[in-house]
Amino acid sequence: MRQIAGENFEILSLADIDCHEELPETSDTLEGNAAMKAQYVFDHYGFDCFADDTGLEVAALNGAPGVHSARYATDGHDDVANTALLLRNLSGQPNRAAQFRTAIALIEHGQLRCFEGKVEGAIATARSGAGGFGYDPVFIPNGHSCSFAEMTSEQKNAISHRARAAAALFDYLNCKK
Repeated sequence: MRQIAGENFEILSLADIDCHEELPETSDTLEGNAAMKAQYVFDHYGFDCFADDTGLEVAALNGAPGVHSARYATDGHDDVANTALLLRNLSGQPNRAAQFRTAIALIEHGQLRCFEGKVEGAIATARSGAGGFGYDPVFIPNGHSCSFAEMTSEQKNAISHRARAAAALFDYLNCKK
């Protein structure tokens, strides 16, 4: 986020404000989880803030793993197990269309605003690349021949769902300056 925001904003991490607890994520939507996390920080630490939640939505799986993307295979945020389960669930499936979607919730002076970014693509049949995290090794964005995990962070940030949501957030904040 700091890279995307540039020089115009000072962004503090949770560690910077001495927040070390796990933030709640019990909503059944990405927007709800993002809002829940932002509201928690605002209520407990008094900072205007933003939080995000991201999900991979696969058409052939009726939008799954979606809001459960980080805990698709286990409760332990196991990227390898999550990706393996996804590939098993898509085995033999000709429709591999998917999208990554990020929701960002901004709490500003107690008011909630939401921003969204998405990137459409397809799920590969096998992992490829060592960069990124999560489902990056199997997600190939439309218009590209390589996975997110094969891209540099600059290439990914130019087209990613999180970058698009962050751009909408920072455009909004820049207009207020």
